[in-house]
Amino acid sequence: MKKTTVYLPEELEVRRDAESSATGVSKAELIRRGVALLLDNAERPKRGHEMPVFNSGRPLTSEAMDDTLYEHIKERAARR
Repeated sequence: MKKTTVYLPEELEVRRDAESSATGVSKAELIRRGVALLLDNAERPKRGHEMPVFNSGRPLTSEAMDDTLYEHIKERAARR
């Protein structure tokens, strides 16, 4: 485990201390659980679409690859 310093507003510190006393769970464990709960329920941005892979059976120059990619993008945009 790594040690971290966390500054809590006095109100949260009082509530954390009361919860620790009432449940017998250490103050550090309450903080770990709170962080884990937050991260487990966090909304993550959706991954973008992967770029298509082109296989023409022959190697393309970088310019030809750019042209093919731009054509693909224009075709997809036209479908929207």
